Amino acid sequence: MLTVEKIGGTSMSALKEVIDNIIYYDNQLTGRVFVVSAFSGVTNLLLENKKTKAPGVYHRLANGEDFRTALNEVTTYLKELNKQYEYLGLDIAEANEVVEGMIGQALVYLDSAVTMLASGYLNEGILLAAREILASIGEGHSAYVLASILQAKGLKVDLIDLAGSSDSRPLTISERIKDAFEAIDLSQTICIATGYAKGTEGIMREFDRGYSEVTFSKIAEILKPQEAIIHKEYHLSTADPGLVGLDNVKPVGNTNYDIADQLADVGMEAIHPKAAKPLEMAGIHLRIKNTFEPEHPGTLITKDYVSKIKRVEVITGTDQQLLIDIYDPLMTGNVGSDLQIMQLFFNHGISYTFKTTSANSITIVIWESDFKQELIGDLQRSFEKVSYEPVAMVCLLGTNMDQPGLLAKAATALAKADINIISTGVAKGKVNIQFLIAREQFKTAIVALNQAVG
Repeated sequence: MLTVEKIGGTSMSALKEVIDNIIYYDNQLTGRVFVVSAFSGVTNLLLENKKTKAPGVYHRLANGEDFRTALNEVTTYLKELNKQYEYLGLDIAEANEVVEGMIGQALVYLDSAVTMLASGYLNEGILLAAREILASIGEGHSAYVLASILQAKGLKVDLIDLAGSSDSRPLTISERIKDAFEAIDLSQTICIATGYAKGTEGIMREFDRGYSEVTFSKIAEILKPQEAIIHKEYHLSTADPGLVGLDNVKPVGNTNYDIADQLADVGMEAIHPKAAKPLEMAGIHLRIKNTFEPEHPGTLITKDYVSKIKRVEVITGTDQQLLIDIYDPLMTGNVGSDLQIMQLFFNHGISYTFKTTSANSITIVIWESDFKQELIGDLQRSFEKVSYEPVAMVCLLGTNMDQPGLLAKAATALAKADINIISTGVAKGKVNIQFLIAREQFKTAIVALNQAVG
């Protein structure tokens, strides 16, 4: 059975477990393609910290600061990582040469980019190219390390360098993937592919830090495996164990791509939604597995799955949203108020996650990170009263939740926890029941719902 499998950065940093629990676990040592992320923390150093936004090499370059010192620090860090894996069979001298080669080549390109930027012909394309070059280093390194260790163990392994560091051909991402796998007999080997893929369209232009899942998805779309697998450091669980406790959750087991999209809509990505679509359209099943529990089958995501029993599959949400309420007494009977509001959101490039209406008001919820004061100004010029406030959203998700009393049961659980519901929403498909609540009550709400309906 051919599989295409992605290994995340946190899992990659537990390399012995990756080898024992993923590569060797079921003794299938051919017919597998592994798409690897950079080791945990490396891309943060190269670009910026994903959570804290602390600047990495890229931001120093973009701001005209000393980026070479930061790049040298990355070199040192990668060599330290190499040393950590010597006991697994990695040739340290050779691995360090590879690191120096990648960094040296990148520095040539980055110096050219700095020269262009200094000329005064500021071009967003130059900065984007620099970002792509830096990102590729992390996956180039991790793929080399894993492939080298497996080769030292005597396995037949092909290293697939989709980063294209030594290939100047102007290929699209899909063309590069097809070209890389064209001459490989997948039934006779294991392939280790970089999670970064170079292409004329620029994989980070649209997907930025989600690029490794897009590479994984494109490879699966082209190779058409029996199954695509993502190995994470945790299960796709019925709730966040960090909020409700590990003993109060379990793996979801089965769900469909619609629920995966609902999860992504509140920031809990099983897979990047734009990476999921090609898999869904091609009819490729996606399995989410826990690297540290190899015996567990994980959660299988398919296109048509619907639970045979009525159940809530996932309780989730986010405390990073903003409610915008637009009120105007002239809305009543006035055709086009909603269209006018949506046009303003479109003009500012802002999407929403929740919307509800009454006779004279429309309430819209967006990600707080997308907020623009200019949008509020435009709305205030067109409508009588516009207000906004931080909120949290908690959701019940499931492929078959259409049961009498579920909404009442959930609302009662929130009321018993002394949580006021600001608003609620349920689309006809009833795969997502949403509650807006005060931000500071987010954790309490998740716990209450998990106890009542989880």
